[in-house]
Amino acid sequence: MGTGADTERITDDDLITSWGLFHEALLATTPLLLRGIDPSGKDMSGPWFEVLLRLQRSPQHRLPMSQLAREVSLSSGGFTKLADRLERNGYLERQSCPSDRRVTYAALTEKGLALAEQARARHVALLREHVLAPLGVEGVRALAEQARRLRDNARQVSAGREKK
Repeated sequence: MGTGADTERITDDDLITSWGLFHEALLATTPLLLRGIDPSGKDMSGPWFEVLLRLQRSPQHRLPMSQLAREVSLSSGGFTKLADRLERNGYLERQSCPSDRRVTYAALTEKGLALAEQARARHVALLREHVLAPLGVEGVRALAEQARRLRDNARQVSAGREKK
């Protein structure tokens, strides 16, 4: 966490400019990182790729639907619509939890796992081109560290508000 002395070294305008540049960079880079991700050529815009990637990287290629919705920043209703679409396309299936009837898992099918692996390989190539090439190894590591700090701080603040 920054100290009081750290916060005094930057002007309000510099702080606004820094955050604005980060936001602009994210908005400009994100479409580049999704270009050609869906090998079927269909428009599967939205957080579908993040859902497949998170499931592909999870044990047994499944996660509780409520957790997955939170992780991809969707409401439960929005996530249900996305899960319905992925299920209709044969990429995802819902599985009941044998020990807790309240829990339903989203799990990749074989077709979903194959799509996730293809999409991941393309995404990594695009990350290397549009993130690693301009930032370098140390820049990517520094970006990850700063992003982790921001994420963890936001979670801590949110958790504190929920307790009140």
